[in-house]
Amino acid sequence: MAIATTTRRRAALLLTAGLVVLGATACTDTKPSVSTEAKPAATAPAASGTAGGSKAADPSKSAEGAKAAAKLGDTIALKGSLADNTADVTAVKLVDNAEGADEFTKPADGKRFVAVQFRIKATGKGYNDSPSNSAKLIDAQGQAFNTSLDDTKAGPSFAAGTTIAAGESGLGFLTFEVPADAKLDKVQFTLDSGFAPQTGQWKLG
Repeated sequence: MAIATTTRRRAALLLTAGLVVLGATACTDTKPSVSTEAKPAATAPAASGTAGGSKAADPSKSAEGAKAAAKLGDTIALKGSLADNTADVTAVKLVDNAEGADEFTKPADGKRFVAVQFRIKATGKGYNDSPSNSAKLIDAQGQAFNTSLDDTKAGPSFAAGTTIAAGESGLGFLTFEVPADAKLDKVQFTLDSGFAPQTGQWKLG
């Protein structure tokens, strides 16, 4: 049963990736870029003035460190290959040494599971993709790791094919299998199954 489920998930991932690649061929040439700037949190509008007549603070000077590298918990506004394919993506949390979902799910010898939870909010026409194709985990040596098909007890995983209506959000874990001694450095997410011209990046630790 477990083997059949994995086979179906793998087939769904490959089909989704193929459809995204075909769609991406219609976009214009754009050089890939990495975005590490977190989307600012919504704040209440500043008062127009005070009884003493003092001027309101200049917002461009009041957000010290606003351009610091995004970290876990931050949201990055990402663009896909097409103008109406956009999403606000948040790397919510990381669970290191995550336990497999059942007794049969274990990392290979010398490896460990790392689960990262993402929140995807469709800000364009909607999201219809496979998050598993979109994320990479990078260690301190610069080695990048793709997602694993395994599930863990960290929490519910994203479905192989995930659909999110415009304006709505989806939440799920993605699992990575990395060397047991790997020092994690950052995690990345790219729309269009990893083929979009913009990549969001979050610093770990």
